Amino acid sequence: MQIYVCVKHVPDTAASIKVVGEKAFNDSTCKFIANPYDEYAIEAAVQTVEKEGGEVVVVTVGPEAAVATMRGAMAMGAHRGVLVKVDGQFLDSDITSQALKAAIEKDGTPDLIFTGKSAVDTEGFQTPYRLAAAMNLPVINEVLKLTVGDGKAVAEREIGAGSREVLEAAMPCILGATKGLNEPRYPKFPDIMKAKKKEIKQFTLSDLGIDAAAAKTELLKLEAVPERSGAKIIEGSTRERVLELVRILREEEKVL
Repeated sequence: MQIYVCVKHVPDTAASIKVVGEKAFNDSTCKFIANPYDEYAIEAAVQTVEKEGGEVVVVTVGPEAAVATMRGAMAMGAHRGVLVKVDGQFLDSDITSQALKAAIEKDGTPDLIFTGKSAVDTEGFQTPYRLAAAMNLPVINEVLKLTVGDGKAVAEREIGAGSREVLEAAMPCILGATKGLNEPRYPKFPDIMKAKKKEIKQFTLSDLGIDAAAAKTELLKLEAVPERSGAKIIEGSTRERVLELVRILREEEKVL
């Protein structure tokens, strides 16, 4: 069984990010990690191969620095990797899905493709669906429970208010993992050392026949979240406090 896992190289959610200019951020002082939801996807893929046999291939669209993130995935049990090198910090999800499709098809024939349910940096919730559309494959996202066998994947997912649904998809298919599907393993030192020797193929968008200029979306401006102002305590009777609160909301905050 050949399983591909799409892993995104993202800033650590605890990192302090400084916006530079209008469309970029300072990534030289920012720690990068594998997208946390993708770790559940890696673990699911490795567990599947441990039971069924085969190999796990990590596929990443990102800068050269993403190799470190891919090595981490391989330390968790992935056998090798494929990196599509790009220079920009933000890539259109349509171009990303095209790059993932082209890289996977150039490398082999997937029985399963795993992704995380979303990326914690842009949170576009687009790539799994766009990739499925591009490859004409069924997709199930936010998978909490999974059984693979007999040429099909049976997945359980939450649909809100504590309710769940069970979906079945013929393989190959695309599965988006989320928290609760498993507990990602912590790589041991020998696994980390072995991962340094594992193969990573590298391509560019042009190698795959993809024109980044054909992106369907454009980043116009990047802004840091404004810092919250200090709290204001309103004194007086209940009536006085209510009147003052209404005045502040109307005259100062302009929300009424």
